[in-house]
Amino acid sequence: MLFLLLLSAAVAGTWLWQRYTSFADAPLAGIENGQTLVVEPGDSLPAVVRKLRATGVRTGEPIQWRALAKQLGAAGKLQVGEYELEKNTSPRKLLVAMRDGRVVRRRFTIVEGWNIRELRAALKRAGELEHETDQLDDAALMKALGHPGQHPEGRFLPETYLFVRGDSDLDILSRAHEAMDKALAAAWEQRHEDSVLKTPDEMLVLASIVEKETGIAEERPRIAGLFEQRLRIGMRLQTDPTVIYGLGASYDGNIRKVHLTTDTPYNTYTRAGLPPTPIAMPGVDALQAVARPAPGEDLFFVAVGDGSGRHLFARTLAEHDANVQRYLQRYRQARAAERAGADAVQTQERQ
Repeated sequence: MLFLLLLSAAVAGTWLWQRYTSFADAPLAGIENGQTLVVEPGDSLPAVVRKLRATGVRTGEPIQWRALAKQLGAAGKLQVGEYELEKNTSPRKLLVAMRDGRVVRRRFTIVEGWNIRELRAALKRAGELEHETDQLDDAALMKALGHPGQHPEGRFLPETYLFVRGDSDLDILSRAHEAMDKALAAAWEQRHEDSVLKTPDEMLVLASIVEKETGIAEERPRIAGLFEQRLRIGMRLQTDPTVIYGLGASYDGNIRKVHLTTDTPYNTYTRAGLPPTPIAMPGVDALQAVARPAPGEDLFFVAVGDGSGRHLFARTLAEHDANVQRYLQRYRQARAAERAGADAVQTQERQ
């Protein structure tokens, strides 16, 4: 009789253990793609399980969760945050994630060449971030970041920043500002000994111009050297991106002769030297190009005109004028080809 009782207990124990391990390691049923679970301050394990159940996930018995949490050392140690739920998420995997704080990390990328308006608009569209800056103007924003009186343009390093639920746009900007300070300080320390730039702020301004002038990495040092040459001999920079920046929101995508001749603090056709602030957010490569510009005697450059984004460089105005004629010829040929293609499409549509 005792033997039968012991055997029955052993069988029951084995059955319970198999059921428990099946619960612990089997994927939770009912999880939808992209679903997450948010653990808030004060949430207990039963509260978390109820949240899961409320979203349609089949959770099993509370006693099973308590036993598994105790086994994993997660009881009373669930960390606040947002957790990803995948199709293969099991109770064990989820409890370990909550015990270890493996929260969802999202990404926000500041793109090289963005200006402050574009950056703030992108932050406003980032729905996963808390928004603390929407009602702040630029001056109030910089004060909130601990840099009162500083112009915001160019002060945030283009990079991809990870953030978690509860982080704000101000958190991202603070990290990006600190990253730019470090990148600028590093570039300033590496500058060539005969640089015409007098301060790190001047380096940041010139790097922003180089950033806007070319997206071709190998061209940046050459363009940086060209602008240094102009500054050294007192020649105006005459760079369109500064004029465009000075136009602000009124720029409609076309730069005209009247824009080049209308004086603003950012018109480098009418004013000598650097503009008063950066005109965009330069990346590390642009900063390094300005720190170590390519040697040479180039003073002029113009787009090749083939859609590659590359430029033709020249030492003299005569060479530059010839390059401009090459650019105009390619431009006219491209426009003629576009018109011919459009005419051919219209002809086919009429037939």
